Amino acid sequence: MIATFLGTGTSQGVPLIGCNCAVCASNNKKDKRLRSSILIESNTTTLVIDTGPDFRYQMLRQNVQKLDAVIYTHEHKDHIAGLDDIRAFNYKQQQAMDVYADDNVQLALRREFAYIFADKKYPGVPLINVHTIHNNNFTIGDITLKPIHVMHYKLPILGFRINDFTYITDAKTVNDTEREKIKGSKVLVINALQKESHISHFTFTEAIQFAQAIGAETTYFTHISHRLGKHVDIENELPANIRLAYDGLKIEM
Repeated sequence: MIATFLGTGTSQGVPLIGCNCAVCASNNKKDKRLRSSILIESNTTTLVIDTGPDFRYQMLRQNVQKLDAVIYTHEHKDHIAGLDDIRAFNYKQQQAMDVYADDNVQLALRREFAYIFADKKYPGVPLINVHTIHNNNFTIGDITLKPIHVMHYKLPILGFRINDFTYITDAKTVNDTEREKIKGSKVLVINALQKESHISHFTFTEAIQFAQAIGAETTYFTHISHRLGKHVDIENELPANIRLAYDGLKIEM
């Protein structure tokens, strides 16, 4: 199974108009971070976790020809805004897209994309089948996902464990029960927004501390703001088993 980072940035991590900071002005491709999303591929099944505003370009950039399902972590715009562009897969695959989300995300999708859920649909609108994520494991094709419940300040969001791989974005706190679900992961992906304190995201130091407490063989940081710094510089500040992810990075699960 392969995981491909489609995006490792945030709405604060995308190069800003008029910004000439070291990251935004960098020529290093690893500093060009689209909104956070990840592609999971097995021999028979292809999933994407989150469809942010960059979803269409991410699919084109990675030449994704088949997509079986979309899974959502939470309802913020930088994680759901690209849902409309699944219509290309509707056309190519001649079927509705399976979408997995908790109740909060479903409410946001119905609000933001009311035309998708209309009783009388305009021709060509995206076609989706919505499935509710509860606390229990669920399986799509040959991939089983275990929901991990974390807090994004006061907003509950979902991370997911697939075998020995755990993917979490936008976390600030993780209680002991959920930490136990993560422990034993060989690969952990966690957010590390910036070095300065933040109300709803792990800082660089907090992310390192969390990674060390979990004890995965390898940890990758994602959901990275341009405020964190240049890839090459931050990599030099990390412990040996922790790395910055970057757009296009592929890892075996």
